[in-house]
Amino acid sequence: MADAGVPNGDEATVLEVVRSGDSARFALLTERYRRELQVHCYRMLANYEDAQDMTQETLLRAWHKRESYQGHAALRTWLYRIATNACLDFLAKRKDRTPVPADPTAVGTEVLYLQPYPDRMLPEDPQDSVVARETIELAFIVAVQHLPPRQRAVFILRDILGWPAPQAADALELTVASVTSALQRARVTVRAELPGRRLDWRSPAIHEVSNDERDVVKSYMTAHERNDLAGLTALLREDLRFAMLPEPGTATTAEDAVDGWVSGGLFQPGYDDWRCVATTVNRMPAAVLYRRVPGDPEYRLFNLAVLHIVDGKIAELTGFDATGKPWLALPQTL
Repeated sequence: MADAGVPNGDEATVLEVVRSGDSARFALLTERYRRELQVHCYRMLANYEDAQDMTQETLLRAWHKRESYQGHAALRTWLYRIATNACLDFLAKRKDRTPVPADPTAVGTEVLYLQPYPDRMLPEDPQDSVVARETIELAFIVAVQHLPPRQRAVFILRDILGWPAPQAADALELTVASVTSALQRARVTVRAELPGRRLDWRSPAIHEVSNDERDVVKSYMTAHERNDLAGLTALLREDLRFAMLPEPGTATTAEDAVDGWVSGGLFQPGYDDWRCVATTVNRMPAAVLYRRVPGDPEYRLFNLAVLHIVDGKIAELTGFDATGKPWLALPQTL
């Protein structure tokens, strides 16, 4: 990836700005990379708020380490190196930022710290590899979390950002041989975590939600607004995988998911007056659910349902508590 245009358009000016000690000019120069650095940190951490923090940490470290920038590598490369190591330092301190075993009734592990990524905060260039849909979807982000941190960094730098092995090795202070070995192991793990999915994440990918997906989201919202349990159930694949984060527990069949919703009160008094709004997060179709309880004149923000749709059916449904997340920029009431 080539660096975007810089003040006065040449590398010498970039070096001069970085080394000048002028904090305002330095901020202007580096701020243009904030969104893509945040996506990079999100892939490393699977948590939007952590990614925000580590992006800010990256820019602060860059300022304090500006004298180390020699101009031999692109400014973007230098910033990605700093961001990667900031995330590795974070992970070394936070032992709770790894997948945990699922409850005894489910299979596999759960990433309870997973958060959705608002599409409005993605880099603006839709053709940029940092926003390819296949590499920002929730299932991919979760799969990457199953890699040990340094292996995770190798995989993202090599297979997502397309860095040559020597460049990735230099950034992580590893040998080229160890980077090559780590990448091979990482690919095996990611493929195992994404059965039946598009696995060639290095080739051109789709970016937009399809009309068929929009139709399923519309039907999903209509079923809620009409309290139509049969209609909602008909939208689900039998092997639906459902999770409601950050709560533990994953349903792996539509029957189990629906039974859980009903036992939790869905379409019963207090959970029978809904309004829904379509949106997208992680370049995936999603529905925002607003609930009105008896005596309240307004519908209040409740949940965000992110859908992975296969052949017109919902194959995965990841729910998030939508409250207390101002970065989603969702209206609190309807």
